[in-house]
Amino acid sequence: MSTAFITTVTERCRMCYACVRECPVKAIRITDGQARVIAERCIACGNCVRVCSQHAKLLRSSVEEARALIASGREVAAIVAPSFPAEFPGTGGAVLAGTIRRLGFTYVAEVSFGADLVAREYARLLGEDGRRRWISTTCPATARYVERHAPAQTEALAPIVSPMIAMARVMRKLHGPALAVVFVGPCIAKKLEAQDPEVAGEVDVVLTFGELRQMFAEDGVALGDAPARDFDPPHGGLGGLFPVSRGIVRAAGMDEDLLTGDVIATQGRRHLVEGVREFAAGDLGARLLEALCCEGCVSGPGMTSERSLFQRQAQVRAHVGARLHALDREHWEAQLTLLGDVKLRRGWRAQDQRIGTPRRETVEAILARMGKASASDELNCGACGYDSCVAHAVAIHENLAETAMCLPHTIEQLRVTLRELAAAQEALVQSEKLASMGQLAAGIAHEVNNPLGVVLMYSHLLLDECRAKLGTAAAAGGANGAGGAGGAGPALPDGAGGAGLVQDLALITEQAERCKRIVSGLLHFARQNKLSRARVTLPEVADLALRATAIPAGVTVRTVRRLADPAAELERDLMVQVLANLLSNAVGAMPHGGVITLRMSDEAQRVTFEVEDTGTGIAPEHLPRLFDPFFTTKPMGKGTGLGLSVSYGIVKLHGGDIRVVSRSDPAQGPTGTTFTVTVPRKG
Repeated sequence: MSTAFITTVTERCRMCYACVRECPVKAIRITDGQARVIAERCIACGNCVRVCSQHAKLLRSSVEEARALIASGREVAAIVAPSFPAEFPGTGGAVLAGTIRRLGFTYVAEVSFGADLVAREYARLLGEDGRRRWISTTCPATARYVERHAPAQTEALAPIVSPMIAMARVMRKLHGPALAVVFVGPCIAKKLEAQDPEVAGEVDVVLTFGELRQMFAEDGVALGDAPARDFDPPHGGLGGLFPVSRGIVRAAGMDEDLLTGDVIATQGRRHLVEGVREFAAGDLGARLLEALCCEGCVSGPGMTSERSLFQRQAQVRAHVGARLHALDREHWEAQLTLLGDVKLRRGWRAQDQRIGTPRRETVEAILARMGKASASDELNCGACGYDSCVAHAVAIHENLAETAMCLPHTIEQLRVTLRELAAAQEALVQSEKLASMGQLAAGIAHEVNNPLGVVLMYSHLLLDECRAKLGTAAAAGGANGAGGAGGAGPALPDGAGGAGLVQDLALITEQAERCKRIVSGLLHFARQNKLSRARVTLPEVADLALRATAIPAGVTVRTVRRLADPAAELERDLMVQVLANLLSNAVGAMPHGGVITLRMSDEAQRVTFEVEDTGTGIAPEHLPRLFDPFFTTKPMGKGTGLGLSVSYGIVKLHGGDIRVVSRSDPAQGPTGTTFTVTVPRKG
């Protein structure tokens, strides 16, 4: 059946992938982080329901269907799985049967008699052909696993019904074909078995023990409220051991001989898969593989008991022992003979749901998307729910899983994202700071520029006039002795006084020129808002920057080019300004000479300039403020503090990054500073 009877409450699913991890057939599809059961692939083992700590997996309830049957007026029989002592320890069969009758059931029988019939049929099957090998079908999850995920072994499935179907047929033979049958047990897979076309209609409703307890609670019925009355006949014998591993072996009188290996029993989801695989390979050598998907039926997902596995098994053994002690063996065998004509055979059909195997190249491409470029990158940690990274990649290819399920890859992506966010936040803070300073600078420059122009113009005029008068006075003195100078305008002081006035005017002019450069820098700083990119080469930019920089005699410049493609789309003049600023700073950091290394390198999408000097370095406490406007480490009057700020803005305008590494402590090695500018190759 394709109708999903296990659904996911999306609000509760926390993406832990426990259901994927525990599903033996990976019948869970992860879509947008939500786990959903794939009905066609599901074998109804119930592991996903059991392991979900958030209760996000819900089993479709059959309580209302059972109540509708009871209210229909038909006779309804409840057949109870022999694992009930593990669910209701210390209650006793008579007390439980009496309480179930209070719900409105006409008959209450135990399935152990059906298990006796099935066990006898297995003994008969093995005696028919000594060469055939079989897989037991008492566990519906095992049968569904073989049909869907090991279809080549479908012919090896024992053609025998389960004890539930056998007991349902027994009850109808005794009480008429109109009897409605409700099975109560620990198994979720029984719900799907009841819908199997081969046995459809034999069992009308399947209830788990949890659903039975729900009915008790809703009706206000407590165990022991009703008169104790034993299960309706027929009563079972060793079939009551079916819920524990090797129960079928004991009930059928077969021997799990370790020497002959005719019968091998296994239990648990992993052992089921391995057991069927080994059986298919012929490595077991067994004539019968008894494979239970759970750790015995006493551990079924429909159980609510919190007791340990061993305590549950002990409860079942104790109940069967007491039942056998009181059993009228002759009557029991007579019942087996009387009901021996109940049909116990059935057929199976392959329903292949296996995952395909994609090409190795496809798997490798998916692994690469998860950061696994080589086998050493495949951690096989199982955090995604799959046994290996390759299995996860195959599931992604089959649209069963998502890349984000790889926890190590997701963590690494988060780390990268956090680093990028931190860098973006730092850039945003710097940009806001630069924008604010730019607005302030533009206002200051505008207000200062006009009066500064007047001062500069008149200082130049006065300086020129004084120099001219001073020169004229000197010439006249040589010709006429110490007499006064001719010419218009006020006379200059004699001797050193006149020369001093010229020096003062020269100083005024020099400082006014410096103010003009500062104002010009402020205006340029404030106007960084757009680029005009053009195709240039990195060596061209470097050569122009070197020509624009005054290199003293004691400084050596080395150029290193590691370029596969020297071309990039940049605004040439602005990038020249950036490099010129960095080169000028490098020169200033080496008052006694040194070496400047200008490196150029590239990648597919980015180009890089590096300017390294062997100067005094930058103190660590200054590094955080290095790109702040007006911050400078140069002596008073030697720098405006705008060079690196302007350079930072230009680089960011190109969509790039500028970094600095500096060593200023000679005790820790050679001192020096390296600025690295990286920008996209194309805008």
